[in-house]
Amino acid sequence: MAEKIDLPEVVVWDGNFAAANALRQAQVDVVAAYPITPSTPIVEGYGKFVADGYVDGEFVMVESEHAAMSGCVGAAAAGGRVATATSSQGFALMAEVLYQASGMRLPIVLCVVNRALASPLNVRGDHSDMYLGRDSGWIQLDAFNAQEAYDLTLMAFRIGEHKDVRLPVMVHQDGFLTSHTAQNVYPLSDDEAYKFVGDYQPVNEMLDFSQPVTYGAQTEEDWHYEHKAKQHKALIDSRPVIDEVFAEFKKKTGREYNRVESYLMDDADVAIVALGTTVETARLVAQKVRDEHGIKAGVVAPRVFRPFPFDNVRDALKNTKAVAVFDRSSPGGALGALYNEVTGALYTADNRPIVTNYIYGLGGRDLTVQAIEDVYKELDANAKAGKRTGKIQQFLSLRGPKMEYFE
Repeated sequence: MAEKIDLPEVVVWDGNFAAANALRQAQVDVVAAYPITPSTPIVEGYGKFVADGYVDGEFVMVESEHAAMSGCVGAAAAGGRVATATSSQGFALMAEVLYQASGMRLPIVLCVVNRALASPLNVRGDHSDMYLGRDSGWIQLDAFNAQEAYDLTLMAFRIGEHKDVRLPVMVHQDGFLTSHTAQNVYPLSDDEAYKFVGDYQPVNEMLDFSQPVTYGAQTEEDWHYEHKAKQHKALIDSRPVIDEVFAEFKKKTGREYNRVESYLMDDADVAIVALGTTVETARLVAQKVRDEHGIKAGVVAPRVFRPFPFDNVRDALKNTKAVAVFDRSSPGGALGALYNEVTGALYTADNRPIVTNYIYGLGGRDLTVQAIEDVYKELDANAKAGKRTGKIQQFLSLRGPKMEYFE
């Protein structure tokens, strides 16, 4: 029987320790992991909880991140509640096995502490690894601070393990800006948290010898297409389950989550669409430019990156005149990934605002209040002119000549 921790009403945790405590409270059976900055403290924390008797689980130290996710796949197929954490190059090494986990419909929880991908080597945060996983068949949730990293990790188990979903779930948080920043967090008690998550209910577990099953079957052209279509349907059909879990969590804690978070959007003429810690800064600046410059500014933040909430994004932006989509990842010779998603959503809208793509913050480069204020002013100019005053894609806070692309 695992020991419980008597937590106070408010604690000071960083995002990593918040996620580690969520794994402890969910009583995860197996964490197979390999350390990588800045996510190491999550699995390290879980391992210490196991060693100290606070979890009736197993911490399996493996030789690589590929092996870590492989171990998670095996443990989940055997019938256990399973989780791990990674970042950046480790996430990239896991990529092959991410598709195995989703294709086998295994509800593994992966805490991703977002960090730049090499080369050049960089341990600071951007969203390159988040974007790398966008087509892997996993549900992807995005935390903006340590409290949300804790809350969403608990909710990830409920969502992924739901009988109508049965898919793996990633919970993203920004490297260092969330993972290593200590903030006030209001945790549930151990009993409340476990009651919310619930007992694990295995489906088609390999260790049920009364009903033998096979994992990793080969289908080729006869059934592969149908399998992937059903997997896609499960992702799309997870939307009402996500809403249901968010609503239940609000009832329990008072903390509200939505698949798309909107701020000051009721009368907004211009808006920024962003992910991660940038959202909180953008909210601050939106209020600032309203007060100081009379710009009707707002913020739209997809909480769920997969399945992408096209209809919610479209509805949130339907009355705007100009929109900035912030992508914290190198676009690789294209427009940004989030920009493409947002413009895809807006293509079906009756009103199509002017949409500009801003690349920013790569490798942990700071995004200042002044830079965001300048973006709002440019959006306001676009809205008043009825056309874009610059090019479609711009790089913010970049040393050297200004970089803009695409007419």
